[in-house]
Amino acid sequence: MTTARSPFQLPEKMTLELDRVRDYWQSLLRGEANMPFWDDVKLSSLPDLRARLMLVDAFENPQRFRFNTVGQDICGRFGENPTGKFLDEIESKTPFEYLMAQSSATIEARAPTFYASHPSTGTSQHQNGYVRLLLPMWGNGRIEMMLGAIATR
Repeated sequence: MTTARSPFQLPEKMTLELDRVRDYWQSLLRGEANMPFWDDVKLSSLPDLRARLMLVDAFENPQRFRFNTVGQDICGRFGENPTGKFLDEIESKTPFEYLMAQSSATIEARAPTFYASHPSTGTSQHQNGYVRLLLPMWGNGRIEMMLGAIATR
């Protein structure tokens, strides 16, 4: 029997920005825990990356995800500020393609996940695509929030 490979598996090498966010997330681990508590995260600890960070609330029964905090660079890419909206209430476009699936995979795997968009052939400022990291965080006996980061390829 083979073990299934996660569709959002972390690559061997990520951008410097995503590495820094993952390192920060790992620095918050307590004891033998495999993920930090959401209330330990302080976006102000990464001031130069704050515009590329987001916090996503995770709900269960039914499973839904809501934007808690969204950085300015992310809002600019999307074209509006989705803070307070559920993922199923917004258009699935840059930089949120496959975010619902990635969020579900993060909860199921109970581990960090990664998504890389395909570069566009257009002439927009985002033609090189982007990469996204989601990191689960514990709270109230379950994964209650995810720290996300988006960077240009």
